[in-house]
Amino acid sequence: MSKRILIIDDDPALRESLAMVLASEGFEVGTAEDGEKALQAVDRCPYEIVLCDLRMPGIDGLELLPELLRRLPGSTILMMSAYGTEDLAIEAMNRGAYDYLAKPFRPAEVLLTIRKAQEREKLRSTNALLKRDVDRATGTHPIVAASPPMISVLEMMERAAGYKATVLITGESGTGKEVLARAIHDQSPRRSTSFVAVNCGAIPGTLLESELFGHIRGAFTGADRARHGLFVEAHGGTLFLDEIAEMPVELQVKLLRVLQEEEIRPLGETKSRSVDVRVIAATARDIQAEVEAGRFREDLFYRLDVVRLEVPPLRERPEDISLLVDHYLAHYAANLGKPVRGIDDESLTHLLAYHWPGNVRELQNVIERAVILADGDFVTASELPQSVVAPPSPAATSDEPIDFCLRTARRRAEKDLIRRALQATEGNRTHAARLLQISHRNLLYKLKEYEIHD
Repeated sequence: MSKRILIIDDDPALRESLAMVLASEGFEVGTAEDGEKALQAVDRCPYEIVLCDLRMPGIDGLELLPELLRRLPGSTILMMSAYGTEDLAIEAMNRGAYDYLAKPFRPAEVLLTIRKAQEREKLRSTNALLKRDVDRATGTHPIVAASPPMISVLEMMERAAGYKATVLITGESGTGKEVLARAIHDQSPRRSTSFVAVNCGAIPGTLLESELFGHIRGAFTGADRARHGLFVEAHGGTLFLDEIAEMPVELQVKLLRVLQEEEIRPLGETKSRSVDVRVIAATARDIQAEVEAGRFREDLFYRLDVVRLEVPPLRERPEDISLLVDHYLAHYAANLGKPVRGIDDESLTHLLAYHWPGNVRELQNVIERAVILADGDFVTASELPQSVVAPPSPAATSDEPIDFCLRTARRRAEKDLIRRALQATEGNRTHAARLLQISHRNLLYKLKEYEIHD
């Protein structure tokens, strides 16, 4: 089915020439000479793409834009502007337009911009479908992912969720290990019972035993009443032991016995108590190195490592970044009551190029901050932290002069991002273009422009 395009411009020659070019490419084209006739046209036909001039008599492009977005939800609005009105065009993009074309332009430029918009919308639609599939699979704690490494993790998680076997989740800090643990619980037969989480590194070793297994009254100084431990609290459900590698070695022995015997003995008690608990453990450390160094018991490691889920860092799954951005934008816009609908291309480019040492947690914080600071419908680069927009170059030294040219910085960031996309796709230009959300032809042009030889 051909896409429907509406051309809004008071110049009849431009309308006619654009209509001919687009019709020859298979588009169904409508035209309007001013804003009033354009609104009548969109009421008659649900156009997917709109080419709108900024300067028109009566209702100008900036005034018309919000009404077009309201009447054509999900459509792509491309603004057209003459030289000297670039600031207005950028303002239009901040208000929801996808892109702008500077007049005079060649037909090839128009087609390239439209194809780029179509590819981006196609990718967003694909990502939305993937996200819905993952949401259904992971229950009330959705995991937003589309990258092959994370899809593999989720597939293994789904296979393991239905069994009581212990699961060991490894990965850098901030990669979402607890979210994954909750998703396992949500998919398991224990979903209607308790999910109890404890950070083993946040509680002193002397108190952690009591926290896990409980104690009777008078078991130690200050124990003025009996207390059930977290194993009892999680009975019939799931206990998540985060940062398991931080657990003292002497307590590891007792945990191993609980896992083997399915019994606990509260501090000061003489009798054991049976418990039915599914244990999921996680760590940001190299736990095998901890075993080799004698800081973690080997027998406990093998008891926990029945199913291993290794969560890759965010920098190794760039396909997930735009999905996560959309997810957190919608989440915080709703929670904070802000009318933020998306993020502009420049900001997304910065987010894709950033290394994310804090992983998904850092991205979540960046998006929350951006939504709080945003003035319009779209997040712009001014709302992103400076560390993300202009991360320090490892090659830079304090003696080197700073180049403040934004154009140079953008070119440098774009060149670096293209190289990363090619590396992530093992040199597959078609897949790299999809990651970059540009056309294959545009990628070839940029490879030549930046002299990138993959």
